[in-house]
Amino acid sequence: MPDMSAHQALVQLVPLAKELDENKVTPGVLGFIVFAVMALAVWALMKSMNRHMKRVDFEEAPEDASAKAAASSDARTPAASGTGSAGAGETTK
Repeated sequence: MPDMSAHQALVQLVPLAKELDENKVTPGVLGFIVFAVMALAVWALMKSMNRHMKRVDFEEAPEDASAKAAASSDARTPAASGTGSAGAGETTK
């Protein structure tokens, strides 16, 4: 025979379930907690990214210096730049 106290508890909860509007859906406390945790995580990530971006010291090279660097790298011979007919790991003598 089933436990009568469990049966009585279910009988008392059934009318409460009927009082709820079946067309109304709410996220409840768990939904709020999940949303709050995600919002805090996004805030912390943005703060960290901002801190890291402030540490970046990027100065664009002047146009003349970059053109000279490109010209000097093109002027190098293949042996001097390390790109020759020797394969990977081979040495030329």
